Amino acid sequence: MFGLDTVVLLGYTFSMKTAISLPNVIFQQAERFARRFKKSRSQMYVEAIVEYLERHSPDAVTESMNNACDKLGTIDSSFSTAASRKILSQEQW
Repeated sequence: MFGLDTVVLLGYTFSMKTAISLPNVIFQQAERFARRFKKSRSQMYVEAIVEYLERHSPDAVTESMNNACDKLGTIDSSFSTAASRKILSQEQW
């Protein structure tokens, strides 16, 4: 018998089928990519959409920027602080 952590699919997929239109050039490039990396077309499109959503999610973008800032570390910002104060002091509020 199968363990509790084993998933058995008997020909039924729990996914949504959809049709999309692609320019021929993009379709051909995607087909070559899928063949080269031995992926099904569906798997490749799923991975592409997941990556797109992760890159464009506001939380993911913020997290990426925070990680980049953490890697840069703290720098002396006295010049930019002084310059900002000078510019802001000239503005009418």
